[in-house]
Amino acid sequence: MRHYDVLVIGGGHAGCEAAHAAAKLGARTAMLTLDRTKIGAMSCNPAIGGLAKGQLVKEVDALGGVMGRITDLATIQFRRLNSSKGPAVRSSRAQCDKNRYARFMQELLSSVPGLDLLEGEVTGLVVEAGRVVGVRAGSDEIRATSVVITSGTFLRAIMHRGTVQEEGGRLGDKSANSLSSDLVSLGLRLRRLKTGTPPRLHKDSIDWAQTIPQPGDERLIPFSFYHRPDPYPFLPQVPCFLTYTNARTHEIIEKNLGKSAMYSGAITGIGPRYCPSIEDKISRFRDKDRHQLFLEPEGLDVDEIYVNGISTSLPTEVQEEFVSTIPGLENAKFIRYAYAVEYDALDARQLRATLECKDVPGLFFAGQVNGTSGYEEAAGQGLVAGINAAHNALGREPWVISRLDGYIGVMIDDLILKGSDEPYRMFTSRAEYRLLQREDNADLRLSPKGIEIGLLSGAAAQCFQEKQANVLSLMSELQGYYFYPNPTTLERFERLGLAPIKDRISAEALLRRPEVGFPELNNLGYSSLNTQPEVQEQVEIQVRYRGYIENDLKLLEGVRSAEGMSIPGSLDYDTVAGLSNEIKGRLKEVRPENIGQASRIQGVTPAAVANLMIYLKNRRRGPISGGKAPHDSFSG
Repeated sequence: MRHYDVLVIGGGHAGCEAAHAAAKLGARTAMLTLDRTKIGAMSCNPAIGGLAKGQLVKEVDALGGVMGRITDLATIQFRRLNSSKGPAVRSSRAQCDKNRYARFMQELLSSVPGLDLLEGEVTGLVVEAGRVVGVRAGSDEIRATSVVITSGTFLRAIMHRGTVQEEGGRLGDKSANSLSSDLVSLGLRLRRLKTGTPPRLHKDSIDWAQTIPQPGDERLIPFSFYHRPDPYPFLPQVPCFLTYTNARTHEIIEKNLGKSAMYSGAITGIGPRYCPSIEDKISRFRDKDRHQLFLEPEGLDVDEIYVNGISTSLPTEVQEEFVSTIPGLENAKFIRYAYAVEYDALDARQLRATLECKDVPGLFFAGQVNGTSGYEEAAGQGLVAGINAAHNALGREPWVISRLDGYIGVMIDDLILKGSDEPYRMFTSRAEYRLLQREDNADLRLSPKGIEIGLLSGAAAQCFQEKQANVLSLMSELQGYYFYPNPTTLERFERLGLAPIKDRISAEALLRRPEVGFPELNNLGYSSLNTQPEVQEQVEIQVRYRGYIENDLKLLEGVRSAEGMSIPGSLDYDTVAGLSNEIKGRLKEVRPENIGQASRIQGVTPAAVANLMIYLKNRRRGPISGGKAPHDSFSG
């Protein structure tokens, strides 16, 4: 019988981050997966990042995770989305070589001291005295102080294509059936969700002349803050391509809706509204005469083209018929047909902010099994679960990232308070303080936390400290440099088309003008001692948006005070005066860990929160003179 501090079940993006983090923190760790060659596999879209998702990847990297650095090594097209808009909504996206991504991830994990990579199928959990102590893997039993389940879409998974059904969470891979039963026997609530994937076409069968090239950015900005060798070994960069559906495409799909596994009733799980199948697009958006499709290469040395925008569960013959109506795809050859996957997911309201199960100590969950969708969301959860699984095993304090700290905290807070009726996806609109929680400052926000817990160390920690010092130095330099309204300076202002100055003005004040950046300052005669683009970008944003940032910081500090008032897990809400039965029911179901969480539960009113705060404050003070002692004790 083998024993580990932390055992991670699954080798997807959540599992990779969890296993890496736990081992790096000193826990003897194992990853148990069905197939070691599938560790880090990009099962769906071979891309990392995107709107709001780029922030998640940057935050994972800032804390000491691995997704960002592996993405940089495997990227074949970099793009920064919304680059012309404000910094709060800018997000990086990278098209990856899927085979290289998985290979680089496997090589990295194989080199981590204290991490074993095991093959096998989990057939059940081992629970003693209400606490998880390991798993059964066939006839073997593997013991662990902490178990992290990152099973993705594999719990009781069924793949659908028309009337054809096949067990499995990914084409060619088995489903995990017995684990669902064990979770239910422990009293955990599961729900049925659905996801899908589009067809892959052979690149040589596409008429590229009928498509529109979509090149990447000329300036490549890596995801990782700390793993940037000079020169960087970027892969060759390639374009993606754009095409559109048309009236004939829509006619074929609508005529065959009854053959779709989703529309025939074969699928009962709920899919994501924000990423609808092509059947959903045709049904819900009948006013649109065409839908945009992206043709995305899956690698430099592979023939597959991922057709982003036509996820479907229609039969193969219907897929062939409607794809042939799309410009450029008239003679396309299918390498893989599209299909939908239906699977079990946990109701994440049963988890703490650490992603540990409230009712089964030592059992953690991360990734799509928690009802999320996307590699980036999975990685963020995997990192938090891996850190806390290690802390649990090594006797350290729980580690929490709140929604006030970053996008990872927003996501986890949403999941554990609201659950997910459909696969959850991160959006910038979910973050109340997105101007503070930008992707460009993820390192300045979160790297001190990564250093504090020991996940970010050595050269990476030194790199952070140097950047932090450089930002402060450049800010001070700008504040102390002045332009004077002399003839030479005024001539330079006129040449650049800038409004003239009448009195002396600091470089910092001038940088607040929207038309002035560091290139303009340099042309006016200012020469910065620091020319690092990321440092200048950071300073420019901080200077230009200072008023908004300061206002958000004031609001943030007020909210933090509510987050600090903890609620004991054993609290009997029936003893709290002034709560309706409906609100008591919501609080009992979610069991919030603090007042901040309670205030964000749907249906819990401000008056109810106020009553709860009064109740908790009274219990902290203890019985008052002449009164009776509280019904149950409260500490902390």
